[in-house]
Amino acid sequence: MKIIKDPVHGYVEADALALRLLDSEVVQRLRHISQLGFANLVYPGANHTRFEHSLGTMHLARLMSQQLGLDDEETKLVTTAALLHDVGHGPFSHVTEPVMEEFTGRSHHEIEHLVREGTIAGILEAEGIDPAEVCAVVSGEHRLASIIHGSLDVDRMDYLMRDAHYTGVPYGTVDAHRLIRSTILTDSGVALHEGGINAAESLLIARTLMRPAVYFHHVSRIATSMFVHALRKEILNAPDADPEAFARMDDAACMERLKHSTNPITRDLARRVYVRDLYKRALYVGEDRVNVAALQQDLGPAREREIAAAIAETAGVPEDEVLVDIPRLPRALSMEVRVRNSHAMVDIEEVSPLINTLNDTRRQQWRLGVYTTKRNREAVEQAAMEVLRVKRATKQDKLAVT
Repeated sequence: MKIIKDPVHGYVEADALALRLLDSEVVQRLRHISQLGFANLVYPGANHTRFEHSLGTMHLARLMSQQLGLDDEETKLVTTAALLHDVGHGPFSHVTEPVMEEFTGRSHHEIEHLVREGTIAGILEAEGIDPAEVCAVVSGEHRLASIIHGSLDVDRMDYLMRDAHYTGVPYGTVDAHRLIRSTILTDSGVALHEGGINAAESLLIARTLMRPAVYFHHVSRIATSMFVHALRKEILNAPDADPEAFARMDDAACMERLKHSTNPITRDLARRVYVRDLYKRALYVGEDRVNVAALQQDLGPAREREIAAAIAETAGVPEDEVLVDIPRLPRALSMEVRVRNSHAMVDIEEVSPLINTLNDTRRQQWRLGVYTTKRNREAVEQAAMEVLRVKRATKQDKLAVT
């Protein structure tokens, strides 16, 4: 057993199995994958990595396994899955995920190609752990999956606490230990005893407040859009570009590859992200001003490029100087709660009026962004209004955009 000092949880215990996994190349690579993509362009301290998040998730998964009364083999499975749950991330974590999904057909939850063969498979099989079962827990297809892949999971607990710590944003406060002590295991997965409702509400509030402040901050979204466009151009145009190879790169390798691309547009976009010379917002509107249902159909980088090309043509500017950012609408917050008196399972909405308010808030936080160079801003704004059929802003909507 080894004790690892963690700035969020204090001391994290790593047993012999965890140490062997930690020493593997697949897990060590996570030291070089940033947790928050380009959020450090807004919060200079946000330089933490998927490696430390994976350690923290493993730590909380062990605590929850003990709370739920799992046996030794189940605990070993869950903590192993928690440690490995992010090994499928590409460079800059969620920044490149849409591109990885487009060209490899996998999300970061699909880790079979990394776990079912090679070093990791050998370590797991030596411990009597089925790699396929680990993959099922990570992808959400196992009866214990909700411990790390659900509404009340240890993955969310750790990243909210960790992201708040490193950004300095005070909204990610989560009483993880209170939450874990309030969890119970049901036939449908992890649920909550009514004594933990307040702690659960604090987690949901943290998720809601962290979205605009950190996860969807416009500067980070602009940098992400620029980098995604650069990466797609490289994959589509460079003769030696292999999407699988890009997916296994770390942040530095990917950035350097794009900065030294033979394609001048790719080079320029990557350089601009690297030195924080970013595009500006030409349009930034909520769902009340656009046809969200239509925009959500076939959503992805390719669809965003089609819309960007139409806007650029209308504005009379180069196509690569227009970027369109259409996030998915946030899913409704929900979880099961066991009510102590009746021993019945009810939706948390029935006992917490706060949840509906939070869901309304999350939808109101959604923004569609159109980004361009400073000199093209006015022309692109007018073109985007026309192409996207954006409703005119009311007086209270007219806020300064910088």
